[in-house]
Amino acid sequence: MDIKGGETGYEALTYQRRLEMLRARKLEHAKKKVKLTGPRDGDEQGNIPLPSELTEVVEAVNGSGVLVKTAVLKGFKPVSNHPSGGFFGPRAVGENFRRLLGVHPTYNDPLSSIAGVYMVSFTSYRDPSWNPDFDFSHLYREQEMYGIDHGIGGLQHFCPDLKIGLDLGWGGLLEKVRRFREVNLGAAEFYAGLEEVVLGMQDWIRRHGEAAREMAEEEATPQLRENLSAIAETCSHLASEPPRTFREACQWLTFFQAAAKMYNGSGEWGQLDELLRPFYERDVEAGRLTDEEAVFHTACLLLSETAYIQLGGPDPQGRDLTSPVSFLVLEAVHRLKTPANIGVRVGRSLDPGLFRRGVEILLEDRMGFPKFIGDDAVTLGFTRNGYPVEDARARIYAGCHWLAIPGREYNMMDLIKIDLAKVFDIAFRGMMADPDATPSIAELWTRFEGHLRRAVEVVAEGIDLHLEHMHEVFPELFLDLFCYGPLEKGMDVSQVGAVDYTDIGVDGASLATAADSFAALEQRVEAEGQMTWWEAMELIEGDWAGLEGERARLMMRNIPRFGSGGSSADGWAERISSTLTRLVTGAPTPGGIRMVPGLFSWAKVVTYGRRLGATPDGRRAGAPLSHGPNPSPGFNRGKGGTPTQMVAAVAAVQPGYGNTAPLQLDLDPSTGADGELVDNVMALIWSHFDLGGTLVNINVLDRETLIDAQRDPSRFPDLMVRVTGFSAYFASLSEEMRQYVVDRLVEGGG
Repeated sequence: MDIKGGETGYEALTYQRRLEMLRARKLEHAKKKVKLTGPRDGDEQGNIPLPSELTEVVEAVNGSGVLVKTAVLKGFKPVSNHPSGGFFGPRAVGENFRRLLGVHPTYNDPLSSIAGVYMVSFTSYRDPSWNPDFDFSHLYREQEMYGIDHGIGGLQHFCPDLKIGLDLGWGGLLEKVRRFREVNLGAAEFYAGLEEVVLGMQDWIRRHGEAAREMAEEEATPQLRENLSAIAETCSHLASEPPRTFREACQWLTFFQAAAKMYNGSGEWGQLDELLRPFYERDVEAGRLTDEEAVFHTACLLLSETAYIQLGGPDPQGRDLTSPVSFLVLEAVHRLKTPANIGVRVGRSLDPGLFRRGVEILLEDRMGFPKFIGDDAVTLGFTRNGYPVEDARARIYAGCHWLAIPGREYNMMDLIKIDLAKVFDIAFRGMMADPDATPSIAELWTRFEGHLRRAVEVVAEGIDLHLEHMHEVFPELFLDLFCYGPLEKGMDVSQVGAVDYTDIGVDGASLATAADSFAALEQRVEAEGQMTWWEAMELIEGDWAGLEGERARLMMRNIPRFGSGGSSADGWAERISSTLTRLVTGAPTPGGIRMVPGLFSWAKVVTYGRRLGATPDGRRAGAPLSHGPNPSPGFNRGKGGTPTQMVAAVAAVQPGYGNTAPLQLDLDPSTGADGELVDNVMALIWSHFDLGGTLVNINVLDRETLIDAQRDPSRFPDLMVRVTGFSAYFASLSEEMRQYVVDRLVEGGG
């Protein structure tokens, strides 16, 4: 079945007019998705709703204990090969993915030069998602106790090298699979699964071409009929052959990303400017591509998915990769004005013009992108793991807060997290419940450090279990095709030795909540004697109830908090971060795998907060926790976040091993994107990077608009915000997450 984009009623359409109409269509799709399955505190993404006659909505409780709705394709049911009802192993996974591709609708919009989007996720049909034969129930208690997102069974979150696919095409990939199958005879199941994936892709792409051809025959508008015919020809070619032109390369990348999202939620194109540059240069030289056309094709590509992209940056030898295509991608997102996840690499040896243009667009469009990556810190930091600087430079921005070497590094970034506030809570309550303990800050720290050490050990055990069995559960077949080693060796990328590097990211979350709690107890209880340890515990367990409780809560809240500069809380944040870093980097997992530290909470500030009672920093039970390495909202006593304070504070807690601890800035400028404001924001970002910062996310939002949008989101359907590592429509977020964004900018809440 082909889903048509809709009628236009226009005879002559400029590229910009087409983009405006496509943007309006995306907004309608976003509204329908929220209506169908509810708010989503994640990337907007490029999926569109299934047609109603093919839609089935299922409900399930997710890992955070929240009831969520998912739209699935009515009538599609994977074939199980296990008594649990699940399907596991490369052959079963490949066969079921091909089945899904075979019935998944095609999508052609006459306005767009690019075909294909995804409507359902293959992972939504995985129940159970982990093979129960590989039991890890012995880890459950401590994983829950320490608030650990363990990563076992986690998918993607490493970066493929799409140059492999652009060079070979799907036909070349199929030939490669079959060639190495004859070399590695013991991996027959693995290659069978890979072949099913490629054959399914080829059929899905061909069907798009056939549908576009049929639509062209019925299209009355010559301009759109010609466009649909070009799509049909492109799809027919790309089903087997590699792309030849810039437009074909954009189309190949769109099909890749749509299918990658369907297969495992993967969401990165990587160094997009460099991937497209050869096609751009050849087409321009041949006189078959103008910049206006290139911008339009790129905008259609970006419309298809909010995939993660790096622009600029060094090659392995340190040469700047900025090219005209880098600026074309920025121009495309500037004209398109829909959610995107573009990062500009910033360094003293990199093109300052790209940095400036990125800041200009950030301030002018106020969409929360691009973001900015600090080249020096992420490059030099990664070498501290023992890797050569050439490989450190090759690591590119490919996710909310993370980097990876395309096709050569398996690292599970942004999957494993330790909730530092939860670790603090266990240490604090344990101390107060121990009849043999004398409560003190020194005793509390000793317990906190001990629990944090154990949390890291539990994470390490889980990493080894994942690496031992993931290839037997749900191998990364789709991304295996675009890595160096898996096909050649007959190994899934999750198996140690399949690619050059296996190093696993381990993030700490909720840093400020823990640091401010230490500081509040140290100042109000131990130094000033405003209350006893037992009185503090009683107030916290009672969630600061009553007038006396509120007075005590405000007293604990109104200490100099992390971010204020030179405070006790700043010292605690640095101590916690350095301790986490030491524990994560001090030894590999029992299986010998290197762990790499970072600080990041993703969008889990709300879900993490729900599971935690009141904390000594004056936070109420169930309220959101702090985000990653950033000070808590309202850290400067209810005023909007002071940028210069945050620049210094977040730089001071960087783990320093190549993974990021991103600075989240929410700015409310009083003027437009004039030269002075651009210079000021550039200077602010440079200051953070000069201090050792790694990544900067910036929202540029008007306070009153944001407050009005929270009161009635429907009045602001196109308002975009950078929630954390991703950007989204404000109206698509849950009420709690919207309020968190408001508090972060405006006042920090009470």
